[in-house]
Amino acid sequence: MTAQDMVRVVIVDDDQLVRMALRLVIDGEPDLTVVAEAADGDTAIQVVDEERPDVVLMDVRMPGRDGVDTTRYLRSLPAAPAVLMLTTFDSDDLVLAALRAGALGFVLKDTPPARIADAVRTVATGHPVLSPTVTARVIAAATGPDSAAARSAPRDAARKRLAALSEREIDTARAIADGLGNPEIAARLRITVATVKAHTSNLFTKLGVENRVQIALLVRDAER
Repeated sequence: MTAQDMVRVVIVDDDQLVRMALRLVIDGEPDLTVVAEAADGDTAIQVVDEERPDVVLMDVRMPGRDGVDTTRYLRSLPAAPAVLMLTTFDSDDLVLAALRAGALGFVLKDTPPARIADAVRTVATGHPVLSPTVTARVIAAATGPDSAAARSAPRDAARKRLAALSEREIDTARAIADGLGNPEIAARLRITVATVKAHTSNLFTKLGVENRVQIALLVRDAER
């Protein structure tokens, strides 16, 4: 495997021991490599600009510029890296905010090394990382009566955006929100996988979102 084929990763975490452990995991894989580390958001922005990584492993909580704000900034760049959030899950609302900011998924810091490596590979291809157990908790945080999202009540805005969709596109969006993959959506709606992909592409364009996680959150907001 050549250097051009490697998935280039930046690790962002204020805990040096966490960064060391993640570097061992990533550099231990033949197709992954850590090109830089950062202990805060401002440094992360600098090293991403210098290294142009494929994936950023981003801690949610950091002093100064936190993971949410850093993710939002990085995803606004012309050649934006994929962002995979790191969390101990003591901050559901922050994880939700990070997903809305454009993160492609999230992993717990105590996730087995092989699964972390697989998650990096997945987001590097532009696909979200959605653990059913963790996703359920995120959705609960998004829809619960005491959540920050509930207090902000973006229901009307979400419904207005969904109103631009066709009936089949809405059905597809709801299936995505239920955590179904393309084959399962095709079976539910009795259409082909190719048609599901076409509907999903339309959803990205019409809703102005970048990934399936944001579609799911938008549907949940609308159904609040």
